[in-house]
Amino acid sequence: MTRTIWVKADASVGDWEARKRRVTTAIEAGADWVLVDESDVGRVRELGDIAVAAFRSEADVVDGDDEAAEADAYFVGKDGEGDGTIDLPNDLSGSADLTTVRRRDDRAQGVYVRVLGKEYEAFAEAAAADADYTIVVGEDWSIIPLENLIARVGDDTHLIAGVTTAAEARTAFETLEIGSDGVLIDSDSPDEIRGAVDARDVADRETLDLRYAEVTAVERTGMADRVCIDTGSLMDDDEGMLVGSLSRGLFFVHAETAESPYVESRPFRVNAGAVHAYVRNPEGGTNYLAELSSGDEVQVVDTAGHTREAIVGRVKIEKRPMFRIQAEVETDDGVDRVETLIQNAETVKVATSAGRTAVTDLESGDEVLVYYEDVARHFGEAVEESIIEK
Repeated sequence: MTRTIWVKADASVGDWEARKRRVTTAIEAGADWVLVDESDVGRVRELGDIAVAAFRSEADVVDGDDEAAEADAYFVGKDGEGDGTIDLPNDLSGSADLTTVRRRDDRAQGVYVRVLGKEYEAFAEAAAADADYTIVVGEDWSIIPLENLIARVGDDTHLIAGVTTAAEARTAFETLEIGSDGVLIDSDSPDEIRGAVDARDVADRETLDLRYAEVTAVERTGMADRVCIDTGSLMDDDEGMLVGSLSRGLFFVHAETAESPYVESRPFRVNAGAVHAYVRNPEGGTNYLAELSSGDEVQVVDTAGHTREAIVGRVKIEKRPMFRIQAEVETDDGVDRVETLIQNAETVKVATSAGRTAVTDLESGDEVLVYYEDVARHFGEAVEESIIEK
């Protein structure tokens, strides 16, 4: 599931300057969408690159401006059935679908509903069956209507919960252990908007089950083309990347955060290994190190298995002396061998049961941290087939 953050910036927020501040904050914070009145779409486009959803306003209907900038999605419900301006139909069983509500704007892909009572929850459920996007806003924020809608329409629509704080956004993403697909935050606070974006990122990230493997060989292998991955993010002392020669077993290699008498720390860098090796990406697949280039995404992981994404800023490939590190992993079927090539340098460190260890100090019998996944891969994607790697 790809979670989304929407920032509310329609006329209810205030004048254009107030709306502009919200839109600017949304762009700078990394939100996915802003929700505005259609008359503001063109002005939002001038502020930056963000997806724009729009309510059709009465002014737009009167003016009939065919040259107005187009939104990426249109919503009905505001000043209509969705917010109580127009009474709900008596029979919600067949007359509340989006096609009926859309009569005021036949371009609409989304519906906006304030949950003013149980009947509005039923209305949102009926309309969601035909809507790509369904926004539900509780008057006194409560997880109960959201729980009901997640259970009933979660697979039919992109369900977006209205919130006013980052804490509410986190709760929305955790509800029923599934969470809403997105949140619409209605707040003037840049901190709350940024906090909602952080909540999205945390909800989207996986936690990996890392384990220790026993080192069985550390051998000098001569020269190879070594890859350093320089990211656009700073990494912490316990963070690094998962790399390896065999797709089923990837070694945890620390970022160069530690000070050294030989070189300055480079907390944006992972000295990852030889060009043939795999590195794990945020989608759960792998890329060859040789394939990476500026703008690609790689997965950063800490020693507890928590993950996040980072953008590659630069890849450095140079000939360097290498070690071959071999280790054995205990599996349900016995013991499996994994290995990788990594530069022979004291600045390159792996995670072991004894802590951060330079590869030049690594010995047989040490326990190194790995991610083991008993699957084959084809073009970086897990497949169910027999592939022999050795």
